[in-house]
Amino acid sequence: MADRIIAVRKNNNGSIVEMKLSSGQVVDYKQAQQMAREGQLEHVDLTRGKDGEDHLRSQPDGDPTNNLDNMPHF
Repeated sequence: MADRIIAVRKNNNGSIVEMKLSSGQVVDYKQAQQMAREGQLEHVDLTRGKDGEDHLRSQPDGDPTNNLDNMPHF
């Protein structure tokens, strides 16, 4: 069963740098990207940004409360 992101940690610039998963594991952004590539995270997608890099995004469902930027902090 895949994990879900349940909370995020941001740096001083407001960028997400770590995520807490439903299993209790804490992963950095790069680890979460790799997990998403491997299908180990639910409800997130990787999208290619204008900068040419892959970025994590919550799957669109019309509910802004589960967007990564709106998740609880830990």
